[in-house]
Amino acid sequence: MSQQIIEDINNASLKTGVIRFEVGDTINVHFRIVEGDKERTQVFQGVVISRKGRGINEMATVRKVVDEVGVERLFPVHSPMIAKYELVRRADSRRAKLYYLR
Repeated sequence: MSQQIIEDINNASLKTGVIRFEVGDTINVHFRIVEGDKERTQVFQGVVISRKGRGINEMATVRKVVDEVGVERLFPVHSPMIAKYELVRRADSRRAKLYYLR
């Protein structure tokens, strides 16, 4: 009974309209940054190297290379701080995790 209540609360807080992206795809993540009383949107473009979790706990690891240094960020897929996801390029991956790109 209590598990059903928790599932209902989690389903109510899921984002609608999140694009479908898979491991290997290149995406733009527009996330909000709050600095004092101002808010701005910053874009992080990279390759999705892993997705884990489900529902409200789902996370996506996005990796990009800046000045020959790899940068990875972990984004909660359904976070209210994420403005939107944009799909730049689809990829056909045969693996669930692309850790070999590191």
